[in-house]
Amino acid sequence: MHMTGKYPEWWKGKRFTKPVAMWVGAPTGQLCRDNPQRMLIGRPNEIGTGAIRESDIEHLKRAPGNVPDLIETIIVKHVSGGTSTLTQKSYDQGRLRWQGESLDAVWFDEEPPEDVYSEGVTRTNATKGITYMTFTPLLGMSAVVIRFLKEKPFGTHVTNMTIHDAEHYTKEKRDKIIASYPAHEREARALGIPIMGEGRVFDTPESDFTEISPMIPPHWARIVGMDIGWDHPTACVWCAWDRDSDIVHVYEEYKVSHAIPVIHAAAIRGRGPWIPVAWPHDALAHDKSSGAQLAQAYRELGVNMLPQKATHPPEKGKMEGTGGYGVESGILEIATRLKTGRLKVAKHLADWFEEYRLYHREKGLLVKENDDLLSATRMLIMMLRHAKVFSSINRMPIVRPWMPSDSGMGTLG
Repeated sequence: MHMTGKYPEWWKGKRFTKPVAMWVGAPTGQLCRDNPQRMLIGRPNEIGTGAIRESDIEHLKRAPGNVPDLIETIIVKHVSGGTSTLTQKSYDQGRLRWQGESLDAVWFDEEPPEDVYSEGVTRTNATKGITYMTFTPLLGMSAVVIRFLKEKPFGTHVTNMTIHDAEHYTKEKRDKIIASYPAHEREARALGIPIMGEGRVFDTPESDFTEISPMIPPHWARIVGMDIGWDHPTACVWCAWDRDSDIVHVYEEYKVSHAIPVIHAAAIRGRGPWIPVAWPHDALAHDKSSGAQLAQAYRELGVNMLPQKATHPPEKGKMEGTGGYGVESGILEIATRLKTGRLKVAKHLADWFEEYRLYHREKGLLVKENDDLLSATRMLIMMLRHAKVFSSINRMPIVRPWMPSDSGMGTLG
């Protein structure tokens, strides 16, 4: 579309109104020929049968070297009357071959090394152009993948396509394809989830616990799990617990960073001020600006915080709050519920699923990054015994009115 200027009416992305200069890259020259070149202009004996039709091809320049039928430059007619130029480059040529030019667009087919990616992006700075990549994340959490999945700088976007989006496959065919992959590559190839070094924390297939957000009967108990942060987000997860079948249904999420408690409190109250909130032990840390305990600060803002921090159920005969709050125990409980079908998550909770896919260990230790909603889920699972139904709540939380601490201030009307 960019090379020819022929955009369909439904296209809402970037449009070029004049001919463009563009590079496309792949790991090797052979892969340039076999993948992007094949898709753009067709196989060597079928030139003109790709996305760019034969009638739009002005000229082809073959590449020097040892790769048969590799095209270096494709000149294409543009609807404005000029011609667009596309040049194919390989990553194994090194970053020096990716320097110097000013381009309207760069397409990386397969993940590039970080230095090559950086050079490609730089080529579009002067033109305010675009770069995009198409790849399966078989290299795991590389610097390039981290940029998009964790750092998420302004102007970037990720489209995740899974094998389940390929609707021309039957379910039986999809299952057969997935089974044909090596076990350690299945989620990367079928779901676009980066390979996670020593392995992901949770390995239950998403299809086993994903559901359409349920209609919540009045007899299902509810509770909110909360993880408190500033640089890392404050996150909340809402669930409804069907006690009869012991199934927990996660139906809502909230995740916001760099916001003060009054903002978070309004969001929590807006989703049901009567629902009890399970909070972590570090919410007892003092707010340096006011000296008030965070948990109490939220109570005073009308949030129905549970009386005590989140802990596992106490041993029989022991007091509430003595069960401990071990992270690994909480993770094990979540994993067990996922495996046994007793934890379901609404499919629209995109942030929750993103954290689920990326949660992993390195050298046996949990990587505590991008896990805020999962931590909130762990809070509510630990305190599930305190979930309530609306009919059991006798009164709504009281928001205390502001009162002057200095009697000389008088009364404000």
